[in-house]
Amino acid sequence: MTSQPDLLALADWRRRIAELYAEVRRASATDPAAAHAIWRAEREALYRGHPASPVPIGERGGFRAVHWPYADAWRRTARLELEEALSGTGTRPTIALIPMSTGAPPPLELAGHVTLAVPGGPGRLPVLQVLEYAGGIFLPFGDATNGSATYAAGRYVLDTAKGADLGVTADDELILDFNFAFQPSCAFDPRWACPLAPPGARLAIAIEAGERLR
Repeated sequence: MTSQPDLLALADWRRRIAELYAEVRRASATDPAAAHAIWRAEREALYRGHPASPVPIGERGGFRAVHWPYADAWRRTARLELEEALSGTGTRPTIALIPMSTGAPPPLELAGHVTLAVPGGPGRLPVLQVLEYAGGIFLPFGDATNGSATYAAGRYVLDTAKGADLGVTADDELILDFNFAFQPSCAFDPRWACPLAPPGARLAIAIEAGERLR
């Protein structure tokens, strides 16, 4: 059972992340690179000093985040193409086989897809909806950097249940800036249970943007 101090620390972590992304959304409206610098600095400070950091306690003092330099080319927008409901049910397909680092997967529904212009042709990624109290939409993805520069099982670029959300454009397109892609918590410590990128969420190219491990 999670102790009360741990629960309060986790609540504060979520609050700090939500506040950070609110600041990033404001800053990125005029200067995405400056917003990225804010994001990097605050996340590194949280990783090093916050009691709910995913980094093991003994490694926090010397922790330094590693990122690729900000590149405008990896800032994308995409319309969410909603998944049609299953015939006669009124509900969309449930994702039952999403891989997990450990434990059982949370209930997830296929909300739809986004199509991105990437080198080598358009890339299509599934967008998932979390079917729990927190709700939210979730976009894990894999690419050719996995297992070398980034976590082998992929990264996240959107996780609104945890506040990791860059917003939408005036035309209601999702802002998917891969410079803000980040590792799941289990990349730092296997005690964390993380949903991972399913096979349909993997791109053949190397997305050299965002957070890296080395």
